[in-house]
Amino acid sequence: MSTLKNKVQLIGNVGNVPEITNLENGKKVAKFSIATNESYKDSKGEKVTDTQWHAIVAWGKIAEIVEKYVGKGKEVALEGKLTSRSYETAVGEKRYVTEVVVDEILLLGIKGDNATE
Repeated sequence: MSTLKNKVQLIGNVGNVPEITNLENGKKVAKFSIATNESYKDSKGEKVTDTQWHAIVAWGKIAEIVEKYVGKGKEVALEGKLTSRSYETAVGEKRYVTEVVVDEILLLGIKGDNATE
């Protein structure tokens, strides 16, 4: 069991236009969200869809790919690791966030899809 790693694999649809930031050191960071859906039947036999939203962060070359090809609604598969961090708001409230930091991304969907909608 010592070989278990922090690894996340998700396939979902991009929920917003990725926010691209160019850092002073020349690197880029892309932040966006994706939605994953799980369907099941409830006790009455009716189909229920549960949507989960995931905060995604991509750095460097992957951020460049996101900037160029990923748009709202685009279906993507990604692999990365879960990270948690906290920050303080302007009014002093402490907030916590869990994000997936991407190691690999695969663009899914139809060829010729317009990713900049």
